[in-house]
Amino acid sequence: MNDFTRSLMKIAIPVTIQSTLTASFSIIDQLMIGQLGETSISAVGLGGNYTLIFSVIINAVGSVAGILIAQFLGAKDYKEAWAGFSVSGMLCMIISLLFMTTSILFTGQILGLYTDDRNIILEGTNYFRLIAVSYVPMGLSIVISTWLRCKEHASIPLVASFVAVLLNTGLNYILIFGRFGFKAYGATGAGIASLISQIGNLLFVVIGFAISLKKGNEHFIFSMHLTKLSKKDYLIMIAPLLISEFLWSLGQNVESSVYGHLGTEDLAAYVLTCPIQGLLIGALSGLSAAAGVMIGKDLGMKAYEQAYRDSKKLLYTGLIGSVILAAFLILLSDFYVSLYRVDGIVKNLGQWILIVFAIYAPVKVENMVVAGGIKSGGNTTILMIIDVIGTWLVGVPLCLIAAYVFHLNIVFVYAILTFEEVVRFIIAYVVFKHKKWMISLG
Repeated sequence: MNDFTRSLMKIAIPVTIQSTLTASFSIIDQLMIGQLGETSISAVGLGGNYTLIFSVIINAVGSVAGILIAQFLGAKDYKEAWAGFSVSGMLCMIISLLFMTTSILFTGQILGLYTDDRNIILEGTNYFRLIAVSYVPMGLSIVISTWLRCKEHASIPLVASFVAVLLNTGLNYILIFGRFGFKAYGATGAGIASLISQIGNLLFVVIGFAISLKKGNEHFIFSMHLTKLSKKDYLIMIAPLLISEFLWSLGQNVESSVYGHLGTEDLAAYVLTCPIQGLLIGALSGLSAAAGVMIGKDLGMKAYEQAYRDSKKLLYTGLIGSVILAAFLILLSDFYVSLYRVDGIVKNLGQWILIVFAIYAPVKVENMVVAGGIKSGGNTTILMIIDVIGTWLVGVPLCLIAAYVFHLNIVFVYAILTFEEVVRFIIAYVVFKHKKWMISLG
């Protein structure tokens, strides 16, 4: 087994499984809530829209942490790697607290952006507030998990996620439906289960982190001072990524708002497909994480040609894997929608949305891998430009035109707006081929 394959297996496989387990949080919630009808499905789904903004921003901070940690570990500068970890961890805490406070104070107003249906808003209020409290443990878990992956201890967050999923599943069953003497809380029960599970996930990650340090005879060094990277350089690196991720997630929210105003059936059809979409992307997101760590270490050692070769291998792997999973998704789409207790119209629309998603899936995955490679060099400005073009110059305008000018149903609206992924890939691949993204910070 060569070094590339060994590193890929140590990072990509555990991260892939962990991402799949994380995505299963939503699937478990949706499948169980799906037994309660369209209103409950939509209520839980809308709570996830705002959480998406938080999630992508906090993951952007984790990505920058990964860039710094991977490159400085590659350069054998452990003090600087710990500084990158500390700065990113503090920023994650601040962002998590801001989002949590906003979500709790303005719950009704936020949910009202996506739908006019008062029943959906009332159903989703308690669920959304509980999910908001989970933002803090989610943020901390991401930064600690990033360090562990860069140290090739990706199995630790994997085990933590597995335990959290088991906890979430069991608590969902008890609290949503009222088992073992507990009251049936419905959507609120799913929120309680998710919050407890996220706290459990953080606890296991922290324990694993401490054990890994002890075994490696390492000590945590808290430092907010990066000597090889000025505050200005850090801001130049993280600001475009935060802006691009925020604008992308905001675009997703605009599109979800359009779906919400198409009607309850259209919204329910889209929402019930979101978990399986997240599962498939999560199943291959390990390649993006591997690209960030492996290519980052190559660049830290100034092994530029090796970085380019490894990037191409990851692209081929992602293409093959995504085509296989997309084929399975098309074959199983009918079975998946049949698991929900919803109208036949909703099931039919949901199945067609899944088929459209599967067709675009290989392009989505290739975008993730290319972005992971480019990001590892710290050139986040180009990623911001690509995201802005894809989301705001292509995706959002196409979505609005399809829905409000041509009055198409949700399947056609979704198919047309997702063309942005093709545009995004064309631009990103041109940047990738020019190799100017390969920069060493060490």
